[in-house]
Amino acid sequence: MGKVAFVFPGQASQYPGMGKELAEKYAAARAVFDEADNTLGFSISKLCFEGSEEDLKLTANTQPAILTCSVAVTRVLAEKGLQPDFVAGHSLGEYSALVCAGSLKFADAVRLVRKRGAYMQDAVSHGVGAMAAIMGLSHAVVADVCKRAADGEVCAPANLNSPDQTVISGHAGAVKRAVELASQAGAKRAVILPVSAPFHSALMAPIEEKFALDLRGAEFSDLRVPLVTNVDADTISTASEAREALIRQVSMPVRWEESVRLLLDEGVNTFVEVGPTRVLTGLLRQIERSVAALNVEDEKSLAVTVEKIAAARSDAA
Repeated sequence: MGKVAFVFPGQASQYPGMGKELAEKYAAARAVFDEADNTLGFSISKLCFEGSEEDLKLTANTQPAILTCSVAVTRVLAEKGLQPDFVAGHSLGEYSALVCAGSLKFADAVRLVRKRGAYMQDAVSHGVGAMAAIMGLSHAVVADVCKRAADGEVCAPANLNSPDQTVISGHAGAVKRAVELASQAGAKRAVILPVSAPFHSALMAPIEEKFALDLRGAEFSDLRVPLVTNVDADTISTASEAREALIRQVSMPVRWEESVRLLLDEGVNTFVEVGPTRVLTGLLRQIERSVAALNVEDEKSLAVTVEKIAAARSDAA
């Protein structure tokens, strides 16, 4: 068997009821939700299990909610004897990956992402910024479209997700112009996304310095397994590298396709998406169809993943 990577989802993967089944069945998962509730001083577990889509969509709620679900799943996988050879996370997911790799304590991570979400929510007034997904054009063509659409405003690639998908971010008017230009350039789809802020763009720079103080005040440890960062699409293993990557990540693009390709080069042939939905599994299919793409978010997907990895290990033996 080749190597296993755990990959962790970011914002937009949330849904009402996430994590509930595993928390009810596994004490290890329940303990994570309890710790999050105690750390934050309100019931993030209730928000995950029973909250409305609207409440979950608020960035200050979304980020700790997804992190908590992902870490709860990680703890259950560890109980089942499943540990990764590498980790990576999409944007917010990088925090979940660092908890999994032993670099960040969960309580510190959940506090940090709650602040990160609140800062991002407040960074740009409602309606000033926007993001859009462009499908069916290369990253280079999308970058050119953004340059032409900017017209003195901010508009740039924010998530380089797969050969088929680039997410752009910036001022609302410029992003709207870019969507029109992308359609004219032959994009399969170009749609404005329902997000509350222009993430991973220069418009986030003002919060980068503020958030850097929080990150520098938090305790990071060296990683037990290597992590591939969003910002450089490169492996890191030290506490200082982890912290600096998170600081720069706020206003820099997520280089997801390159990150996955690096993991493939490192011998990873099984990817497990740890946390709600299958967004990263879908992107993986667009990048490289030959590898095993599994996910764990509930009892059924947990059973399938444990069984498939056990079978692959016995075949390899």
